[in-house]
Amino acid sequence: MFSNSKVPHEPSPSETSLLRASGITGFMTLVSRVLGLTRDVVIARFFGASDGADVFFLANKIPNFMRRLFAEGAFNQAFVPILSEYRSQRDFTAVKNLIAATAASLGGTLLLLSTIVIVGAPFFAIVIANGYVDEPAKFDLFVSMLRITFPYLFLVSMTSLCGAVLNSYGKFAVPAITPALLNLSLIGAAIILSPLLSTPELALAWGVLVAGVAQLFFQLPFLARIRLLALPKREPTNAGLIRIKKLIIPALFGVSVSQINLLFDTLIASFLVSGSVSWLYFSDRLMELPLGIFGVALGIAVLPSLSRRHAENSVVEFAKTLDWALRLVLLVAIPAALALYLISEPLLVTLFENGRFSQSDVENSASSLRAYAIGLIAFMAIKVLAPGYYARQDTITPVQIGVGAMILNMILNGVFFYFGMAHVGLALATSLAAIFNAVCLLLVLLKKSVFCWQPGWPKFILRLLLANIVMSLFLLFYVGTLEEWLQKTMSAQIIDLSFLVVGGIVSYICCLSMFGFKWREIYR
Repeated sequence: MFSNSKVPHEPSPSETSLLRASGITGFMTLVSRVLGLTRDVVIARFFGASDGADVFFLANKIPNFMRRLFAEGAFNQAFVPILSEYRSQRDFTAVKNLIAATAASLGGTLLLLSTIVIVGAPFFAIVIANGYVDEPAKFDLFVSMLRITFPYLFLVSMTSLCGAVLNSYGKFAVPAITPALLNLSLIGAAIILSPLLSTPELALAWGVLVAGVAQLFFQLPFLARIRLLALPKREPTNAGLIRIKKLIIPALFGVSVSQINLLFDTLIASFLVSGSVSWLYFSDRLMELPLGIFGVALGIAVLPSLSRRHAENSVVEFAKTLDWALRLVLLVAIPAALALYLISEPLLVTLFENGRFSQSDVENSASSLRAYAIGLIAFMAIKVLAPGYYARQDTITPVQIGVGAMILNMILNGVFFYFGMAHVGLALATSLAAIFNAVCLLLVLLKKSVFCWQPGWPKFILRLLLANIVMSLFLLFYVGTLEEWLQKTMSAQIIDLSFLVVGGIVSYICCLSMFGFKWREIYR
């Protein structure tokens, strides 16, 4: 059934094909993120910043954090370069055997971990949710939610393995749309299941578990279509698997520093006043909207290309691809960060404010959103700078940088907490640590001559600066005050927010064009 002939050598994709790949991924991710925003609106309006919502966000944070490590985080960074090398240099059977061995190793490890956490949930809860120990009802609810949500880690990690294979073979749409199933499941759980339960927030935990099953089985037919649906096969001596394990151990920490910092924020927030976890969650979700739509999509598209160019010893094209990706990041991240900072309150009022999500919740969430917005450019830059290391199978350097960023984050957390900045200090510390991380990644790439500045940067930066100033002035002129937004009807809020968003985008794009930016440059 399967041919043993060598996979024909394929030329590296041009920036045009990379843009198309990131565009497809970005569009599908946009659909998923819009559903995610709808999900957050539903959760805010059904549960608000309640104790039960705080508990769910913390319980779900654990498997979600580990998903970033075992799934699209460290695992992808270790697996994709090896898979790309096998695809270029080995036959089809070797590729399929690598996938089968990886599935068995990853799946077996996570099944064992899930079993341990489910059985020992009360003990893990003492460490994770220590702020709830003196509140038995919240603590018991956390234990129940942790047991329900944690198996999602196994399911979504196996889904990510399927998605990594599909991405490596140019099938970007299916993995990008798969997260939408989680959003649909949580929306359905909140609307349909929560009224039937004595503890309504438990419906959200069950929604996570159901979504994990749906996501995995959704991708399997597409994997079968390219003849790479391989049953897990234990093969610890597989050379490719051994190399993946060597790469993934340091990558587990290095690639997920920002996620570790966000997790620490949430854990510390459990000791703060009720609602702090929810305020951080809702502000983080709005910050993740541009990051997920563009930053993650571009990183997913760039990594396989960089891996192939490294395998082909194409040093010049490797550097050009990184330069191109970094320009695209700045083109999107700077206006997105400014917009989130300047219209944070109108966003939160329009999307979340109601009887359960109060004016105080809006003000507190807006404060942490502005703090996260400061680091948005760095969060996005990391998505394209980190692949510059992992494509070259260098996982040590990002770990060293990550250790420094994590230490800085912990120090800043303590300093800001001491000065009474509460949850805002936690968000600000995460942003500053991300900036440190991104700057160090860039400087080391420059020092090693892996990345070098291509011609045209001064003009590019000047045009970005002018266009963003004009956009910011537009937003500041029309944004209004929080009190004005609270007095508007919902329809008026939607219309006025749409005017701000669309007007900001149009003013930004028009100014870029007027100042001489050539859009065809991004296709070069």
